[in-house]
Amino acid sequence: MEFVELSANLREEKGKQPNKRIRVAGLVPAIVYRKGQETVLLKIDSKKLSRALHTDAGENVIIKLTVEGAKKQKERIVVIKEVQRDPVKDYLVHVDFNEISLTETLKVKVPITIKGDAPGVKQEGGVLQQILWEVEVECLPTNIPEKIEVDVSGLKMGDAILLKEVRPSEGVKLFGDFEGLVVSVEHPKTVEEAIAAPAAEGEATEPEVIKEKKEKPEEEEGEAPAKEEKKEEKK
Repeated sequence: MEFVELSANLREEKGKQPNKRIRVAGLVPAIVYRKGQETVLLKIDSKKLSRALHTDAGENVIIKLTVEGAKKQKERIVVIKEVQRDPVKDYLVHVDFNEISLTETLKVKVPITIKGDAPGVKQEGGVLQQILWEVEVECLPTNIPEKIEVDVSGLKMGDAILLKEVRPSEGVKLFGDFEGLVVSVEHPKTVEEAIAAPAAEGEATEPEVIKEKKEKPEEEEGEAPAKEEKKEEKK
């Protein structure tokens, strides 16, 4: 896997207002974590950071981060820990990095993609059902796969591939329910029955009340979330 190079500047202030000013200036507030060491507060060019997150590696990208103005350790190898985006406009709000060692393994999630054409679909009229879309892997940072490919070219009607049958590249270890389904070829009637089953169970039930999920205000590092006041119900 290739590295993406990024430069960043140290920032001294933290909190909502200083971070808002940083974003107005076209930068993104960020923080670097490293076990046993103090966190490092940074600000990074928004456009360059966005490009780094849109490589084929996605959020598993390995970044060679040069910290301008740092007296010690100007260069750090980091991976994305968390990305916060504006829920409406989708711009970058805040990024957390984990500093890593290239000689130590780490766990990340990678997507599962389907490869090949299943005879059970093309020749027998079956339906390809993908059940597992991503899987957790452990490997050295430089061995992180962009995706795990599952070859379905041998699947006939009624066949399936379990996680234990998936073979990742050398040096990559999979985690998860190894008896669980990854992909299968089902008869169209079976798929239709599975979709219709919940409705066919047919017991009259109360309509579910779905509450709108409220977005939490951004909680900057070092700030405690506000407590909600409980309102007593009037009798």
